[in-house]
Amino acid sequence: MEANNDTSDQHPLLPPRPVLPDMVAARSRGPADTVDARWRALQLKAQWEWAVHEIRSPGRPYPRLVTLLEVAAAQPRLRRLYPFTSHFALVFSSSTTYAWRAVQAGSIEPLHNGRFKVRRHRPFVICEVDTPEEAVNAVLELLPAGSDPIITASPDRHA
Repeated sequence: MEANNDTSDQHPLLPPRPVLPDMVAARSRGPADTVDARWRALQLKAQWEWAVHEIRSPGRPYPRLVTLLEVAAAQPRLRRLYPFTSHFALVFSSSTTYAWRAVQAGSIEPLHNGRFKVRRHRPFVICEVDTPEEAVNAVLELLPAGSDPIITASPDRHA
């Protein structure tokens, strides 16, 4: 995949933008590859954004999205869901398209104070915890009992 050639925000000290997985190719291989590529893309993007923040605003708080993504991706039940972010909140879907229509387990929002807020279908706050591990465990408890999440294509698309 080609790297993004947009250099409008590049500075000599900033790290180069990461080369993200080819989502079109992943989608052509099916939902499991789409989910895997999405996890990798989110992790690469979050790592780059954190590195840029450290250069542009050293010492200023920044949500711990990189660590949260690492911890969440290590959980097999969450790793099978399609992840997406919205305003730093990490959300999980059982659909690889129109993800907001099939949200599972709620969301985790890394806060600027280093803590994490767990929500069930906004705006219902379940808890606020100190570590990404605690947040991920809280989200795992929100998954339907007795079944593993199943990733699917959009209900509008047969895959």
